[in-house]
Amino acid sequence: MSLADQQYLNIVEAILKTGAHGNNRTGMPAYKLPHQIMQFDLAREFPILTTKFVAFKTAVKELLWIWQKQSNDVRVLQDWNCHIWDEWMQPDGTIGKAYGYQLKKYGQVDTLLQTLRENPESRRMVVSLWNVEDLPEMALYPCAFLTMWDVADGRLNCMLVQRSGDMGLGVPFNLTQYAVLVHLIARHAGLQPGLFTHVINNAHIYDNHVDALTAQLARRDQALAAPRLVLNPDVQNFYEFTPDDIYLENYEHLGKLAMEVSV
Repeated sequence: MSLADQQYLNIVEAILKTGAHGNNRTGMPAYKLPHQIMQFDLAREFPILTTKFVAFKTAVKELLWIWQKQSNDVRVLQDWNCHIWDEWMQPDGTIGKAYGYQLKKYGQVDTLLQTLRENPESRRMVVSLWNVEDLPEMALYPCAFLTMWDVADGRLNCMLVQRSGDMGLGVPFNLTQYAVLVHLIARHAGLQPGLFTHVINNAHIYDNHVDALTAQLARRDQALAAPRLVLNPDVQNFYEFTPDDIYLENYEHLGKLAMEVSV
């Protein structure tokens, strides 16, 4: 069984069994548990769910849009035939001062890459999208908002902190795309991928996702082996990767489970 399935489904099951039920900003009630954690050794296995289909290429495009393009312009994603941010697009075509805007505003990605090259023992490699001053001008407050980076024994480790985690739709994307990010940054810095730790402050399941996630739990014993992530060996520079340079080998899954996004 893929370790992603194992850890993810354990959290899903715990939320459905013991989670508190209540209302939230979206108007769709949800079950929730605080402080859920998944951890993966990326040298051993690439984390992506096999008990349901995860749109890997779409996840990669969103990741590159935020971290590489450092963009808040939804039209850039649309040019890649990716429409997952359409619901939050403002009249000017952007999501306001959110996500990639904050990376570009402070040169945070360049600073991270420079520190990894020049001072890999630094304990100050923190990238934050939570800018209190700009929050009122964001179409959506960042969910996966903080990464902390560390190098040990030539391995690049990353902790992702997510303030709010939609277990049905968002978290499967986030755990996979940030694992990709560690691989890409490690390639650029001449390091090996290490630990990826995913911390979710508020892990929740919306009421209209319960049936689909219950069906996914029933697939647990059928979970498949994890695929292998492949990066184009000719690309070393983080800023030169395209979606076509990043793909999975032997990704097998048990099919789609439809869920509606809560806006």
